[in-house]
Amino acid sequence: EFWQMKQARGADLRNGALVIYESVPASSPPYVCYVTLPGGSCFGSFQNCPTKAEARRSAAKIALMNSVFNERPSRRISDDFIEKAVAEARASFKGDPEEADNPNTGIGAFRFMLETNKGRTMLEFQELMTVFQLLHWNGSLKAMRERQCSRQEVVAHYSNRALDDDMRSQMALDWI
Repeated sequence: EFWQMKQARGADLRNGALVIYESVPASSPPYVCYVTLPGGSCFGSFQNCPTKAEARRSAAKIALMNSVFNERPSRRISDDFIEKAVAEARASFKGDPEEADNPNTGIGAFRFMLETNKGRTMLEFQELMTVFQLLHWNGSLKAMRERQCSRQEVVAHYSNRALDDDMRSQMALDWI
C-alpha cells in the first residue's frame, strides 16, 4: 500500500513491478524472503520465520520501515552532510586534506558522488552506489575508462537510471 500511495502521488516508479518478493528455496524452517523495492533496494526477513508467509511479512516490514524513515528530510544529502561524511572518510583513512578536492582520489570521488546526488535521499544514494558496484564487478567501469569516458560522463549517464528489470537482465547476461 505504501508504494501504491507513492505512485498515486506522482512518484516515478520505473521498475516494472511495484515490489518484488523472492523466497529462498527451503523445504523446512527457517524461511527467508527478500523484497526488492521499485528503486532497486533489497531488504530481507530479519527474524527466524517458521512459515513462508511470516518471512514475507518480515521482509515487507523491514522494507517499509526503511522506506518511511527515508522520507524524513534529515535523510536527504545536504551540504552539511557532505562536509561531515567527507571529513569522517578522510579521518578514517588518514588522508591528506587536499584529497577531498581531487576527483581522482577515493575520497575525492566520494565527495563528487555525494555532491552529484545533493537533494536525493540516502536510500536513493545507496541504490546508485549499488549500480556502480555492480558495474565495477562486471567490468563495465573498466571498459568505460578504457574508452576514455570521464567519471562525470559515467555518473551523469547512470545517475538517472534505476536498477530496473532491464538493467538487471543486462548485468546478468554480462556475468554468464
